[in-house]
Amino acid sequence: MTATVRFHEYGGPEVLRIEEVPVGEPGPGELLVRVDAIGINRAEVLFRAGHYIEPAKEFPARLGAEAAGVVEAAGPGVTGFETGQAVSVVPAFSMNDYAVYAERAVVPAAAVVHRPAGLGAVEGAAVWMPYVTAYGALVEVGGMRAGDTVVLTAASSSVGLAAIQVARRVGAVPVATTRSRAKREALLAAGAAAVIVTDEEPVADRVLALTGGRGAEFVFDAVAGPGVVDLARAVAPGGTLFLYGAVSGLPTPYPGFELGMPALNMRTYTMHETTRDPARLRRAEAFVASGLEAGAFRPVVDRVFGLGEIAEAHRYMESGAQIGKIVVEVGH
Repeated sequence: MTATVRFHEYGGPEVLRIEEVPVGEPGPGELLVRVDAIGINRAEVLFRAGHYIEPAKEFPARLGAEAAGVVEAAGPGVTGFETGQAVSVVPAFSMNDYAVYAERAVVPAAAVVHRPAGLGAVEGAAVWMPYVTAYGALVEVGGMRAGDTVVLTAASSSVGLAAIQVARRVGAVPVATTRSRAKREALLAAGAAAVIVTDEEPVADRVLALTGGRGAEFVFDAVAGPGVVDLARAVAPGGTLFLYGAVSGLPTPYPGFELGMPALNMRTYTMHETTRDPARLRRAEAFVASGLEAGAFRPVVDRVFGLGEIAEAHRYMESGAQIGKIVVEVGH
């Protein structure tokens, strides 16, 4: 039996319960991991509330897709991992099939990466989702290159901060947006070339001014909703507007016709495009590990909770006050 977070109905953070459940043995292609730290992501908040891109198939439901820990056992056919090895689990599966909000978890070996030497459990639960998401969309799919400009919404989120560093790593120019001035200095310190305070100035006008009228080659948007029309005005001809989240919760229009049918590429992206493709995940792992080793990348941890504080961790995520990653440390 192992302490596991489950919820028996949709609702707020208060529906989360810690219960003792059997963990089972790893089957073919699976690993049993002792979980030392859990990365909290907005996807789990949405899943718990019943607003995620897929519903819970049954109750009680489990959740969690990102963690760091140690390999305890390998199932049949698994190679490349040894008992006692430090690893991280990356989001690459449905939470209806696997979940890591627990002291021990069985996960697919394909969703596990080796944790670089010197990277602790808390940092190992905070680094992969943000950097792989940013790399996968902007570099792997988008082909971002030196000299490109990328506009980042929700820039103080863990993915937004990682995207700043990914852009810097390839020589691109990251432009961060934030609703108020409160996070402006933190974003500049994090490496943003410029910060647009959206409560004070139109995004498109500022981006066009920053790029000499050209516009940005990429917009990386976590908000969606009606604001995509203004964001689309900021995209250079032939550029791409990536939607990787829908924090606004509002309907998202397609702005192409309203803007006179510009040469606009607009597409959704989830990190599963990268993590469920073995070749792409291999390249992403190498890219992130290289950045960590060079000191160009670093996990930004805003706050650490204990497993018994999982509801508080979800409330904090919903507050939007964080700058960086929220992590839950698991005591054994």
